[in-house]
Amino acid sequence: MDFVSPVLEVASLICNCVGDRADHLRRLPQNLISLRAAMEKLNNVYKDVKERVEREENLEKKKRTHVVDGWIGRAEAMEIEVNELLDRCDEENQKKCFGTCCPRNCRSSYKLAKMVREKMDAVAELQSEGSNFQEVAVPLPGPLVIERPLEEKPVVGLDSPFREVWRLLQDKQVGSIGIYGMGGVGKTTLLKKINNKFLQSRIKAFDIVIWVVVSRPTNLERVQETILDRLDIPDDRWKGRAEERKAEEIRRVLKTKKFVLLLDDIWEPLDLLRVGIPPVGYGNESKIVFTTRSADVCGGMAAQKSIKVECLEEKEALSLFQAKVGEDTLNSHPDIPKLAEMVAKECKGLPLALIVIARAMASAKTPEEWETNLQKLRLYPKDVAGTENDLFSVLAFSYDSLTNEATKSCFLYCSLFPEDYEIPFEHLIKLWIGEGFLDEFDDIQEARNQGGKIIQMLKHACLLEVGTAPFSIDGEYLKMHDVIRDMALWLACEKGKKKNKFVVKDGVGLISAQEVQKWKDAQRIALWNQTSIEELREPPRFPNTETVIGRMTWFMFPSGFFANMSVIRVLDFSNVEIRKLPAEIGNLATLQYLNLSGTRILYLPIELKNLKKLRYLILDGLALVEPLPNQMVSSLSSLQLFSMKFSYMSPTEEIMLLEELEQLEHVNDISIKLTSIQSIQRLFESHKLRRSTTFLQLEGCWGMNQVQLVSPSCIKELVLERCYKLEEVKIIHFEKQVVPSKFPNPQCCFNHLLSVRINECKKLMNLNWLIHAPKLQFLHIEQSEIIEKVIEDERKEGSEIESYLSVFSRLICLTLSDLPKLESIYEHPLPFPSLRRITVQDCPRLKKLPFDSSICMSKKLEEIKGEQEWWDGLEWNDQTLMHNLTPIFSTPWKPIKC
Repeated sequence: MDFVSPVLEVASLICNCVGDRADHLRRLPQNLISLRAAMEKLNNVYKDVKERVEREENLEKKKRTHVVDGWIGRAEAMEIEVNELLDRCDEENQKKCFGTCCPRNCRSSYKLAKMVREKMDAVAELQSEGSNFQEVAVPLPGPLVIERPLEEKPVVGLDSPFREVWRLLQDKQVGSIGIYGMGGVGKTTLLKKINNKFLQSRIKAFDIVIWVVVSRPTNLERVQETILDRLDIPDDRWKGRAEERKAEEIRRVLKTKKFVLLLDDIWEPLDLLRVGIPPVGYGNESKIVFTTRSADVCGGMAAQKSIKVECLEEKEALSLFQAKVGEDTLNSHPDIPKLAEMVAKECKGLPLALIVIARAMASAKTPEEWETNLQKLRLYPKDVAGTENDLFSVLAFSYDSLTNEATKSCFLYCSLFPEDYEIPFEHLIKLWIGEGFLDEFDDIQEARNQGGKIIQMLKHACLLEVGTAPFSIDGEYLKMHDVIRDMALWLACEKGKKKNKFVVKDGVGLISAQEVQKWKDAQRIALWNQTSIEELREPPRFPNTETVIGRMTWFMFPSGFFANMSVIRVLDFSNVEIRKLPAEIGNLATLQYLNLSGTRILYLPIELKNLKKLRYLILDGLALVEPLPNQMVSSLSSLQLFSMKFSYMSPTEEIMLLEELEQLEHVNDISIKLTSIQSIQRLFESHKLRRSTTFLQLEGCWGMNQVQLVSPSCIKELVLERCYKLEEVKIIHFEKQVVPSKFPNPQCCFNHLLSVRINECKKLMNLNWLIHAPKLQFLHIEQSEIIEKVIEDERKEGSEIESYLSVFSRLICLTLSDLPKLESIYEHPLPFPSLRRITVQDCPRLKKLPFDSSICMSKKLEEIKGEQEWWDGLEWNDQTLMHNLTPIFSTPWKPIKC
């Protein structure tokens, strides 16, 4: 019966493994095979996904998605878990009952069989998930900023504008900053320095810095695509889409970020809303910084702050130049460092010019080479290596961007003036009109206004600069940077192809006849300072010459000088020691502008009457010994401007001249000096003459105790000199109402009056009528013995004074000299918002200056000049005024042109 026990044991085991458990155990061997197969498939998918991820991360600089990264982790964990499970199953298989296929521990085997089944499903699911990944990696988010290489190192002279821009970037109230300046001054270098500062800065206020080169012509689509690429917006969201869709994508992303947008080289206002840039500023912490050559672009882009980049100071310029030349060259001869200083000075602090010229000089290791190139740089800069392609061509983009040919012609014309010459505003515009650049305007005042606009355009384009000479009645003084001037001459001479198209000689001494013969193709000739022409044996030929500006110290017209000038428009020989004007000048049928001011000419030839196209005749400061030829002026049928300031004529000649001027149909700008009551009466009796007179000088006028000015008046400058009997000025309003000088009718207004000069009018009491000259800029009163108050206000408080709060609001320069009884300029404090200079000499009774507290905040007041004793004796209602104004007071007194 021993065999019965095993049989009973097997039967018992079988009974325990019935139902589902028996099914799991029965399928276990096959499931193990399936699990191993499924795991092999999962491993293959895992390898594919892993390889794909690594390829995109390494080659395409992407980052795996969080989903894929999680799946890879789960797949790796699954492999470990399955291997462990398989090992356990192998161990359990080894524990079967002896001689049977049944497990010893049915419960344990069942659990393993169930786990195998579950892992099969989990592996299959994981494999399916891995097989369906459309995207395993995404582009890495861009860095905060991408470094911009600085081509030129060291960076010299940009510390001050850099600090200012960096400060503004941290100002939450400033959103947009414009950086402007002339070409080659370092604007792009400054912007790159700002960009790279974000790499070093600990400031984490911004999410991204975007760099875009806009350039010319403006391509809005290219700007958008640069920004879209920088923002890592997928191509399928914008490639091939319309401008509006691209703008939407840019706006969608940037609205969620604090960004800095750096826009380099803008030539015209860029519509940032069209690009897709959200508004910045006023609490929005994002920033926009851009560079441009034009101040107008700063305005058009609504920059909240505009910063001008100036040329380098002399020391900085030399440092940059030496760094680019190199120590090896500088040390190659003891004379070279000094020559290097001289060459660097010729660049006038323009970084681009310094770099280009330094490169050209880097291989010059003898003093002779340096001297040769220095001479070239001074006389023919285009002949220095690199200047045409690397310097002038770059600067010429500013010229190309000018809006029309008239403006371009006006710009090139400025190159006729010498280096560092300061050009009077009004004088330049008169020349432009004479040349015909502003012919679209029939009215001379409209032409002048347009000329003023062109000057503003050239200044804003950084092609003209404001000079350093004091502001005068002729307006501000203008000048050209030397390198810009060289570029303009290069352009005027058709990029150097026609060397003598613009002939400009300054201080060159005696010019040979042979040299003059080379000027036959010249369009414009300008001779300046210590320059003269040797005696010519035969008449020169200037068939293409439209302009001759002769500002030499001395000149004598050779025979036939004017014989071959068939297209001449402008002749300017002002302030040249010329004693005789050839009669042949009358043959210049095309002449439109003739300036003989300040010459030593003793008489004018009658042949001038033949100049039927002459529009400007300027004869200031002449000391003619003979009267103007009879009917000469009245024969100039096209004349618009006649000027004879500070030139002496007899009273009879004055009246004859006024009568001839009255006959001219087109004249509308007359400047004249009168010395008799009869001449003054003749002027004011004529509506045409009154309407046309812009400068009036009354000198002597014996017996005249009263001047009656007609209002409204077109006079811009009024000079009263040595009118010893003059007691008062009266105003005639529309030739009907006579008003005392004290308080004229408010309707009487001298809207055009800019300058008043009173000299040696010993009986003049006051200048109350000036209260109706709201645009007065210059006031000079000298040697008037009894004047006590410049403007006397005897009205009671609460009267009409409120109507005159603008008195002296445009005044720029005030000069008071030798006025022994002067006690008051004006009884009430005034703001003087435009005042730059005030000079007081020999006015011992003037104890108060009529400044209100706002004068302390004025950034325009530059200087107060006078005797120390006078300054110390001034009375102040507010001591703060004295303390704030003392730094700009100076003595001893020196004459100031006003």
